[in-house]
Amino acid sequence: MEKDRLAAFSDGVVAIIVTIMVLELKAPHSAEWSALAPLAATFASYVLSFVYVAIYWNNHHHLLYAVSRVNGLVLWANMHLLFWLSLLPFATAWMADNDFARAPTILYGVALLMPAIAYYLLTSVILRAEGPSSTLAGAVGPDVKGKTSIAVYLCAIAGAYFVSPLLALGLYVAVAIMWFVPDPRIERVVAGSGDQR
Repeated sequence: MEKDRLAAFSDGVVAIIVTIMVLELKAPHSAEWSALAPLAATFASYVLSFVYVAIYWNNHHHLLYAVSRVNGLVLWANMHLLFWLSLLPFATAWMADNDFARAPTILYGVALLMPAIAYYLLTSVILRAEGPSSTLAGAVGPDVKGKTSIAVYLCAIAGAYFVSPLLALGLYVAVAIMWFVPDPRIERVVAGSGDQR
């Protein structure tokens, strides 16, 4: 199967997710600067979620760049990832509307945890299809960042429940920063192999 249709469909879903999130930013009915203050939580939530969606889109693009074949299992694993990403706008809106209260912040953590697990599974399925000696297998390696992200999300969810939602928010931001720094593994390995996909 061709990977181009998978990439195009995924890009479309990601674009819709971002559009839904930005629609939560309602303009105030006042022309005063002070009218923007109540939107601070909504805007901060939107920025964090937008960064996460951008990180997933970027890494998904790099992942598919190194793929040579797509099978039915890869298609379903990709849909699994898109399903969890599609719930991010809801979790973002609930957290923002409730000023980072405990339950919405926990749900937001789950909305970050599940795509991380889904992305890990997608990568695993692709690696199985590509084989252990593939270019992608050499690039991904033990995937320390992916496993660390899952562990930090679990700690953040527990932290929001037992300690404070602010602790969880700090950990969510820390994971975003960890991934925001470009991860050149796939580009470096593909370029070194002379692959021209």
